[in-house]
Amino acid sequence: MKQSLHLKLGQQLAMTPQLQQAIRLLQMSTLDLQQEIQQALESNMMLEINEDESIGELNTRDKKAENTDLVTSEGSQTDIPDELPVDSSWDDIYDNTFEANSSSSNNDDGNDYEVLRSKSSTLLDHLLWQLELTSFSERDHAIAMSIIDSINDDGYLISSPKDIFEGLLSQLDDLELDEVMAVLHGVQNFDPAGVAAIDLADCLHIQLQQLPESTPYRHEALIIVSEHLDMLASHEQTKLMRKLDITERQLDGVVALIRTLDPKPGAQIQDSDSEYVVPDVYVIKQNGQWQVNLNPDIAPKLRINPFYSAMIKRADNSQDNTCMKDHLQEAKWFIKSLHSRNDTLLRVARSIIEKQTGFLEHGSIAMRPMVLRDIAEELKLHESTISRVTTQKFMHTPNGIVEFKYFFSSHVSTDGGGECSSTAIRAFIKELIGNENPSRPLSDNKMADLLKEKGINVARRTIAKYREAMFIPPSNERKRIL
Repeated sequence: MKQSLHLKLGQQLAMTPQLQQAIRLLQMSTLDLQQEIQQALESNMMLEINEDESIGELNTRDKKAENTDLVTSEGSQTDIPDELPVDSSWDDIYDNTFEANSSSSNNDDGNDYEVLRSKSSTLLDHLLWQLELTSFSERDHAIAMSIIDSINDDGYLISSPKDIFEGLLSQLDDLELDEVMAVLHGVQNFDPAGVAAIDLADCLHIQLQQLPESTPYRHEALIIVSEHLDMLASHEQTKLMRKLDITERQLDGVVALIRTLDPKPGAQIQDSDSEYVVPDVYVIKQNGQWQVNLNPDIAPKLRINPFYSAMIKRADNSQDNTCMKDHLQEAKWFIKSLHSRNDTLLRVARSIIEKQTGFLEHGSIAMRPMVLRDIAEELKLHESTISRVTTQKFMHTPNGIVEFKYFFSSHVSTDGGGECSSTAIRAFIKELIGNENPSRPLSDNKMADLLKEKGINVARRTIAKYREAMFIPPSNERKRIL
């Protein structure tokens, strides 16, 4: 095989490090962006928060003004290039000196207030606290511990009393199942009412037993939850009246009492950390026009530190000066990427609002069908860019905080030759079900006919699909006897 050299011409698309960074920042959520900014502030000595300006000024600032913000008077006297070659990477330009210093500074002893925050209360802690206040013997205490360990977050036993008994045989001598049942009944008297129940019927029965005997319809409710809970679930009103020998009015009182019970008693004790959505943009109406503004709290306004940038005036080639130049260039690129992200976010949000004004005025029912291509063609951007901007980005509107993706949906044809958004159809279905008669709920066919009267051609199976997507049960399960 003979070796030879060949010359080949071709074109290849390559992304510069600056473009890679801009794309990465563009697709970040608000929380991820805040962490990225904080990391940049800790690792780059040239970056600092500008307390005098706010990010809201970007709403009226054009690109020319943004570019002048990126280069300080001191930094412009250096010969730092504005762009990196496409065949370079961040690791080729920057060392890890300041990165190592920042990581070591994070290990300083200090008060971590997130760690010191109060611990969330759990059902297990609540039950163990009551156990310590109960005068159980040492033997019964061990049995109660096994029972409490078998209770899930909803308050139900995940193991049967027999399984708990068999698991304790090797630990306690001469143990009998009656002992386990006796301790179980004691635990079932703990707060909240209905805890440690075997199933739903047992849970409701425990709660009814703890009510005063003088409670109206208590006796009838005990019979229903113990023997006829399946009839109550299937809304067999006539059979229940015959079984209990009561009138329709009395049955209504029994059902009303049962509805006051909690089917998941453990959920009221189990605390969970609240997760709040921070909107990226605010939409408000001013002088009859809808205005879109960036949220000034999602990211601080950054600038180049004038003190350190002034030190680069020295024309020597010392290692410290070279490192400072590298960090200055990195800071400039980071600020430029942030400005680009905010500008793109604003443009996309304004374009969405222009097309979905009906949603702001009338809610989801007035939502128009729209796809990513519509925004991409208007802004002359790629669909992938619009997809990155609309992912995990939220908008504060008069109708609540919604994700950008919420405004994009497929369409259904109408009799007039127009189109209706699938989001609007879901809103129509939800409105129809919310206003229906509980004793005679609307079927999927009936809802399809009602939508046709509005000029929207929707098949019954489409109604069923949208209804199931909203976790709404069918009409036979929505029927109420009260």
